[in-house]
Amino acid sequence: MTRTVAPARQRRATWTGALLVLVLAGVLLVSVFLAIGLGAAVIPPASTARLLWAALSGGTISADELTQYQIIWQIRTPRVLLAMIVGGGLSVVGAAIQALVRNSLADPYILGVSSGASVGAVAVSLFGGLAALGIYAVSAGAFLGALGATVLVYAIAYGRVGITPLRLVLTGVALSFGFQAVMSVMIYFAPTGEATSTVLFWTMGSFGAATWGSLPAVAVFVLVGIVVLHRASRPLDAMALGDETAASLGIDTTRIRRVLFGVTALMTGAMVAVSGTIGFVGLVIPHITRMLVGATHVRLLVVAPLLGAILMVWVDLLARTVAAPRELPLGVLTALLGVPVFLVLMRRRGSLLGGG
Repeated sequence: MTRTVAPARQRRATWTGALLVLVLAGVLLVSVFLAIGLGAAVIPPASTARLLWAALSGGTISADELTQYQIIWQIRTPRVLLAMIVGGGLSVVGAAIQALVRNSLADPYILGVSSGASVGAVAVSLFGGLAALGIYAVSAGAFLGALGATVLVYAIAYGRVGITPLRLVLTGVALSFGFQAVMSVMIYFAPTGEATSTVLFWTMGSFGAATWGSLPAVAVFVLVGIVVLHRASRPLDAMALGDETAASLGIDTTRIRRVLFGVTALMTGAMVAVSGTIGFVGLVIPHITRMLVGATHVRLLVVAPLLGAILMVWVDLLARTVAAPRELPLGVLTALLGVPVFLVLMRRRGSLLGGG
């Protein structure tokens, strides 16, 4: 009887998970389409579809549609796609980091990545480095700063017994304050207010600088990273239970942690370089996903990016429409919208988050 019931439950869970993925994928496609047409200037769905098809197929448009075409294809489409990519990437990185450091409060920025990126961006703005990269110089500086911060945190946290999750988290938090101090000193001695506006972008988040030129690089980093992390689902499941459990299953925790931290650092650095720091998404979306599909990473790392992408597309739409023509910081909106939702879910399903 038990042997018959268990496979039936497993098949039911598989079909339920597949249906959820299909539903979320459909919601994401509809959200992307609507977000491209909506904004300060609302473009009807029929016109949006026709202009998108013209851009993709190389078709022609009338002269009076040129302005709408530029809004749809040159401004909104790369921005919405970037929001989708960053939202999905932050959710996956958050889920992986929480397993690697065994800390439910961990997020993609816990290792000082965002602070390092801000230092890199401000340094390029003030001292004019990487000028050969033109308009991408500040983003490149942020990316290099994020990677440099991760390498420094990893090097300092490495001890005689390798890297422990607690040591890594504490080192990351401490160096984050150090990077913020360095950034504050640079801004204090800056001759103009340009550095101040730059650091506001990197600390509050925005997709306003999205272009077709900046999209491919971050998309490659995020998509390849998602595939790598998904293939490491079994080690992540084991490491979430503790290094001793993982070692008993034949998993080299030191090597796996080193490789996966490198992957998450590259992904986070690429995302921060084009969007700045966007809080909440990488912290809470993994928890919400666990409430829906459980803690197994083979399912978690499929559903989480879809939920994160949907959330970020709609948050970005709110950011550019609520106070139009001004744009609200994404980090502020994610906190205002997400914290109450998370608190309600935590009270309802507290046992899944470590509560009673």
